[in-house]
Parts: sequence; structure tokens; C-alpha cells
Amino acid sequence: MTPARPEMNTKTIRAIRTALTQWFAVHQRKLPWRQTRDPYAIWVSEVMLQQTQVKTAIPYFLDFMAAHPTIRELANANLETILKSWQGLGYYARARNLHKAAGIVVQELQGRIPEDYKTFLSLPGVGNYIASAVQSIAFDHPFAVVDGNVKRVLARVFTAETPVNTSASHRVFQDMADPLLDRKNPGTFNQALMELGALVCTPKSPRCRACPLTANCRALRQARVQAFPVRIKKKKVSTHPVAAGIVRHAGRVLITRRKLNGLLGGLWEFPGGKVKQGETPETTCAREILEETGLEIRVDTKLTRVRHAYTHFKIEMDVFYCTCLGGEIRLDGPIDHAWVRPSDLENYPFPRANLKFLPMIQKGGILGKPD
Repeated sequence: MTPARPEMNTKTIRAIRTALTQWFAVHQRKLPWRQTRDPYAIWVSEVMLQQTQVKTAIPYFLDFMAAHPTIRELANANLETILKSWQGLGYYARARNLHKAAGIVVQELQGRIPEDYKTFLSLPGVGNYIASAVQSIAFDHPFAVVDGNVKRVLARVFTAETPVNTSASHRVFQDMADPLLDRKNPGTFNQALMELGALVCTPKSPRCRACPLTANCRALRQARVQAFPVRIKKKKVSTHPVAAGIVRHAGRVLITRRKLNGLLGGLWEFPGGKVKQGETPETTCAREILEETGLEIRVDTKLTRVRHAYTHFKIEMDVFYCTCLGGEIRLDGPIDHAWVRPSDLENYPFPRANLKFLPMIQKGGILGKPD
């Protein structure tokens, strides 16, 4: 059963709108994507800000816009170039979808980003949040945004008991956000609500004394701010042992490219895979490289162990220097391969887990020892 929407009378709605927009006018951060009404730039920023903190996204946004200042230039760029510019930002499907969507806009929509919500929503990688954000901020269309910050603010203001980390929660909080939206100035209102959650109504230690909505916040009146938002406890994520090999031959090392779809799609990496029960990491390394590339290798020395967390699992990767003993490249899984000098590895887009030991290879060179 869907929880009933909290009662919102006209007076309360007006008070929240006024207080929020006045606060935002004074306290908003000067962010690069707020200095433009270009829908392309706003779109890029919203894609980057999904699952990424503002301070992390800013340099990526500036570099990305410098390299691809228009949607036509993005559409015409090579996907590998896009992935390289995204390297370290994570969630690479965002970059692949943005590139694919840019191609559709250029080829089918005369290069014009749709001002129609449904058309824009149909593009790859565009969900309800991005559609509402871009349409309201770039075009002043009246669509309320709901992200993690918005959910937290609304949960506290209206003491909403719906857990924010369930799939059903979006509709509940959307029903709260819609009547609050200032339809005359939707872009500013949406940004103000998100900004409040980012700067004041934070997950831990919220700054309630600095909040413009104190007069309307039920959680504050009830002294229950820390009780909201309600979250369902997630299960502890599992850790998978992984092995990878730096295969050396004729002064170069072998890297392979992942399939374009799926986790880390289109990125380059050092071949390897999950350690099976009863295997040693060294055995896994040799087996996986043979299966993926057709090459027989000898595992020489261990370079390092890397720990990395993804959204739903963690890995512990043992990385080994290996020597190619023979065989012919026959790829099974990867879509491409390259033999690369260690000094040229920086030209390829790698997953963050590989980036953690890349400097060691570049410093140690082909022999695996510092010069």
C-alpha cells in the first residue's frame, strides 16, 4: 500500500517556495554549469553528478567541455577518447550512453536537444531525474526533480516514513515534490531544493539552525531529525578474490579491451579474472590469460594486491608480472588487444582498479624493477 501524500496547504507551499528560493539566491555555490543556459552543458553536468560528488565532478566537467564543447563534437568523437576523458569518474555506462545519445540527437534531431520531456526521456541514459533536471533548468519546463538530496529534505520536512533506498520510494517522493514545485521558476526551485540537501540538510550533522525551512520542518519540531530519512539496512557486500597478469613480450605488455556493454564496458585492462575455489591466484592468472587470449604464460613475481569497491561488491586483486611463453592471440571475451610500452599505457582508458597499480608498472618498467 502506497503511503498517503502529506497534506500541503497553499500557505505552506508558498512559504517553502519563498524561503527556499530566497536562501538559494544568497547561498548557492558558484558552479560552472550554473553559469550557462546551454542545455548540452547542463545535460553533461547532470550525467556526471549522478553517483559523483560535486567537487569531484567539477574538473572532469571543465576538461570534458573543453574537449567536446558542442554536442556535435561529442557525437563525432571516438568512444575510446570519451572513456579516456571519463577515466577515474566511474560508472562508465554514463559516458557510453551520453555518447550514444549525442549521436541520436545529431543524426535524427538536427543537433537540437529535445525540449519535449518524453522525447528527451527516450534517449539512452536519460531517466526521470536527468529529464526533469535538464528540462527545468535549461528550458524552464515545470518538472520536479527527485534525487537523494531531495528525498532527504522532504523526508525530514514531512516526516515521511517511506524508506528512501527502495525502488518504490521514487513515486512517493515524486508525489511530494510535484505540488511544491514553483512552476514559474522550476529550474531555480529544483536547484535550491537539491542545494539545501547538499549544504544544510546533510545526512549527518545537519545544520538545522541555518536551514530556511525550520518553520515547516516536522522532524525538527518533533526533535527527530536524525530519524529521517528512513533507510532499509543493506546486506554486507561480498569480496571476490581476483588475479591479473602483466604479460611481457619484446619490451611491451599485453592489455585487452572489455566488451562495450556491461560493467566497465569499452575499457582496457590487464587480463585476468576471478579466483576459483581451490585455486591459487597464480594458477588463476595463468588459466584466465590462456582462456581469454590463447597465450601460455609463466607467472614470475607478484607486483601488488589491490583492493577496490564497486557498487554491489568488492575485489581483492593480486597482480603478477608474467612472461609470454608462446601461443597465438585468440580472444575469448575481450574484443581487442594491444601490446603496449609501459610508458604508453597512459594513452588508454583503464578501470580505477587498474589505475591503482599503473604507476608501479610505469616506474618499474618492463622488468618490474625501478630503474
